[in-house]
Amino acid sequence: MIPGVPAAAGGGQGAGMDAVRELLTGYLDDPDAGWSMGAPGAIAEFVRLPGEPVTTGPGTVLTGRGGIRVDPPPGTRPVAYRTPVGPAEHWNHAVALCLPADAARRAGRTAVTVLGPDAGALRADDRDGVLVDLGLGTPTVDACVRAADPELLGRLREAQGGPLDGGLTAALVSAGPHRVFLTAAGRVEVYAAIPPPDGRSPDGPHTHLLPDVLRAGRTHAATVPVPAGYLPCAHLYPAHPLTDLTGGRRPFDAGRLAAFDRLLARFGDPAQRAITAEVTRAVHAAQRPGRRPADAPGRAAQAVALRVLAHTGADPDVLATWRGRAAPEPDLLDPGGDRNAG
Repeated sequence: MIPGVPAAAGGGQGAGMDAVRELLTGYLDDPDAGWSMGAPGAIAEFVRLPGEPVTTGPGTVLTGRGGIRVDPPPGTRPVAYRTPVGPAEHWNHAVALCLPADAARRAGRTAVTVLGPDAGALRADDRDGVLVDLGLGTPTVDACVRAADPELLGRLREAQGGPLDGGLTAALVSAGPHRVFLTAAGRVEVYAAIPPPDGRSPDGPHTHLLPDVLRAGRTHAATVPVPAGYLPCAHLYPAHPLTDLTGGRRPFDAGRLAAFDRLLARFGDPAQRAITAEVTRAVHAAQRPGRRPADAPGRAAQAVALRVLAHTGADPDVLATWRGRAAPEPDLLDPGGDRNAG
């Protein structure tokens, strides 16, 4: 068994709220699992180290570097999936927490907006801090900072009604206020300093703000099988068989692979499951590849199935034949391995 996953299979579309809460509670207790809330180009991630001191509450985990509260409303639909990464034998996996589009949408503010004291802050001492929406226009997340410093708060009030410009961005990097990302499924708070443009994100909770990606206006990657009429509001990243939470390579772990297979059986997209099963059967039977799947999630499932088979003993010659006929297009791949990119 894996955290919070009932043994019975059946597809994510049938998951009741008891199953959803059981899933999330189990993984909130797992230090090897990561989380994110946001949209491509504006993401807040929560991760913690095994053994790192934590404070927990209902749906909440808090460390000295950040915290998360996951509070899925009725109608939340978990969707487990895998996507291919780069030209090598790697893939990402995740569980997207999806809601009907009307329930998933946030304010979508396009100007800096002072919202007032953050009554929902994870720590009581932070509830007098003032939330300020950065006005990124993201439909499923309010990307905010929480300011307590009078000088920074004055700067933010002066910027109200206008866009987040280079001067204000530089002031935020220098001051390092808390970042607070709010979605219909909860919130992520990041307390660590903001790295400079040429710096790297810390290994703990952190945020990504990528204007070029934001301009595309996507809510999720094309390879993610979000059900029609739904939008993703949060992502869970269970322990991966090839990498640790920082993206560093680790020896292949068959137990972690099997654990996510069970998540796919319970919460995966049926069409992707069918493609994976057919590719696995055909490769083991030494059959040549047939017609490619018509859509991006289907082609992603085919590509990942081949990558998994490369780690689980499939015939390399058969796999080479398949790769020659079924290699994914470059736009299906995230060359940097960012799990938030699809």
